[in-house]
Amino acid sequence: MRRRHFLEAAATALAAAGAKAQDGPGGLSHSKLKLGTQNDSSDEALRVLAALGVNHICSTLPSARMDANWSIEGLAHMRERVESFGIRLEMVPLPMSSNYIARSENPDIMLARSPERDREIDTICQMIRNAARAGIPALKYNLTILGVVRSEPTPGRGGAHYSTFVYEKAKQDPPLAEAGPVSADAEWERIAYFLKRVIPVAEEYKIRMACHPHDPGMPPGKGFRGVDRVLGSVDGLKRFIEIAASPYHGLNFCQGTISEMLARPAEQIFDVIRYFGARGKIFNVHFRNIRGGFLNFQETFPDDGDVNMIRAMRVYKDVGYDGMLMPDHVPAIDGDAGGKQAFAYAYGYIQALIQTVNMEA
Repeated sequence: MRRRHFLEAAATALAAAGAKAQDGPGGLSHSKLKLGTQNDSSDEALRVLAALGVNHICSTLPSARMDANWSIEGLAHMRERVESFGIRLEMVPLPMSSNYIARSENPDIMLARSPERDREIDTICQMIRNAARAGIPALKYNLTILGVVRSEPTPGRGGAHYSTFVYEKAKQDPPLAEAGPVSADAEWERIAYFLKRVIPVAEEYKIRMACHPHDPGMPPGKGFRGVDRVLGSVDGLKRFIEIAASPYHGLNFCQGTISEMLARPAEQIFDVIRYFGARGKIFNVHFRNIRGGFLNFQETFPDDGDVNMIRAMRVYKDVGYDGMLMPDHVPAIDGDAGGKQAFAYAYGYIQALIQTVNMEA
């Protein structure tokens, strides 16, 4: 019990420090931008990340179910282990991943099956409490049925393989038997049901909840495999952040995914960053570039897409964003097992841009 009380006291102090760091005009912080990552938090990976200057991370999923890894002690041990490498644990994923619904850890939340849905939400709420008590400031999650949808990869720079989506070429068979047709109204009901149960807990425990957009957006009213994607448009994301009026309710702002929603991302993405950033709704950034736009795009290396990433970095600084900017996906290269070299390239690129804009007046 003494350890538990100590952990809760430490978490309270951390939360207070975090809240103080957030203070400023409009609730915006003036701290510097941070390079981050999310793919591997093993000791082996942490040694490499520390050497590369990646000093802020989102961990890998502690566990797909409520077990010892999601206890206060288990989460605190993970945080302490990460910190022993000189790295700050900024965020942890909930078992609400970007998987297709049949492989989801908690499928009944988005399938709206009762009473299973309520049991799953109760578990998520307890994970939020435990994470806060363990001194973890933020959690990320997805609210998806389709998962990440792509068509066949296409050739990129130097023979790399670029993840690609072309709506007309993407397979829409077999029908989505697990969920059946899901209208926009039905999807909004399921999202609102979750948020109205969960965000008050996050607010009570002062832990930020960062939701990833639907990847990719689909034609409104037509959707994909009978499912509308309401978090696949900028208007949908605006509606999403308004469902719960809380500073702890926001976005895992995937710049790549949001660029995919736009007809002209090279022109439009900066205003989108400003809109959500000025409202304090960007809790994490997936700093990814694309070629193309809505319903037809490739995921590229950060310096090989249509978006001016230096300009994007300056906009994040201008709106007062002080969180992590990280690669989420990287192109596949023959001979680069696990994308380690591609990720190292992305880390160096992002770090160079951060240093550039942080030195600017």
